[in-house]
Amino acid sequence: MDADRRTLLAAAAGLALAAGGPAARADLVAVIAAARPSIVPVGTYSETANPRFGFRGSGFVVGDGQLVATNFHVLPPELPADGSGPQLAVLADRTPTGGQLRRARVVASDRNHDLALLRIDGAPLPALTLAEPGSAREGQAIALIGFPIGGTLGFAPVSHRGIVASITTVALPAPTSRQLDTRAIARLREGNFEVFQLDATAYPGNSGGPVLDAHSGRVLAIVNMVLVRGSRESALANPTGITYAIPVRHLHELLKQVGR
Repeated sequence: MDADRRTLLAAAAGLALAAGGPAARADLVAVIAAARPSIVPVGTYSETANPRFGFRGSGFVVGDGQLVATNFHVLPPELPADGSGPQLAVLADRTPTGGQLRRARVVASDRNHDLALLRIDGAPLPALTLAEPGSAREGQAIALIGFPIGGTLGFAPVSHRGIVASITTVALPAPTSRQLDTRAIARLREGNFEVFQLDATAYPGNSGGPVLDAHSGRVLAIVNMVLVRGSRESALANPTGITYAIPVRHLHELLKQVGR
């Protein structure tokens, strides 16, 4: 066999592994096992509610182990500050029959990119490592982990795998004159921003969950099923089934606000 053909075969073998060959699948098994303890349901807790924990979306632990990243739209409407009603919470240390409720509070948020950081009570949890901004590539193998059907079958994280199908831009809809305020003007000046389209199926309960590099387990993006889809697919009569995600660079910026 000549040298050129050996080079071509070696390249093809490398592409097969990157696309999900045996080595890639082995990496993914380890990545999912390591990441699962860091994925938490986000919702509200009330002693008088049934069920007591009201699921709203997915989140994942970052930073010092007491910070949880999620989507801003996952947060409930304004809650009573005196603790007289439902309180923001996450469900940690899950078991087949339940888990440990941790009270949470919002410490930073970015409505323009639909992100929020929560600080939770109690001992630190295992934190995921964030990828460097701009490190994602089209065709890169990824995994999603979250709670696509909430607590219907218990809060067991569900994993999906796929690739980064496209790195594109999204234009947020311009507000009407009545909606113009300081925040809206700043958003318009910022202009379009990059988002990821993923060849992987996610559902509304996945919102706020991580998009992981299938080989390293580092967080590349945050699943978003509301802000981006509403902007990119508002003209379509039927949803396309494409999953969108907010690049991790915006989470890095949010962590800077809390000194992490």
